[in-house]
Amino acid sequence: MNASKLVSARTLKSDLKRVDSHKTKASEYKELPELTDGMLKRGTVKRAGRPVSANPRRQVTIRLPESVLAAWKATGPGWQTRMAELLSKRAS
Repeated sequence: MNASKLVSARTLKSDLKRVDSHKTKASEYKELPELTDGMLKRGTVKRAGRPVSANPRRQVTIRLPESVLAAWKATGPGWQTRMAELLSKRAS
C-alpha cells in the first residue's frame, strides 16, 4: 500500500445514526415471515475475497543487483508484473 496516497473515507449513503438508534419491538417480529426448509435450501454461502487463481503466485526471495532492481522500478508501477511476464516468456 502506498503510504503517501491520500484515501477518502467511504460513504454508505445511509443514515447510520437513525439505524443505530432504532430499538426493535416485539411487535416487529410478528411482521417477519416464518423461516421454512425451502427458504434454507435456496440459501447459498458465498465466500468473500478473490476467486481462486488457476495459476497462483508464490512468494519467493531472490537476490538481484541493485542496478537491475533500480532499472525495473524506474519503469513505473506494475514493474513486478512486467518482470513476471518476461520471466514467464523465457521459461516457456
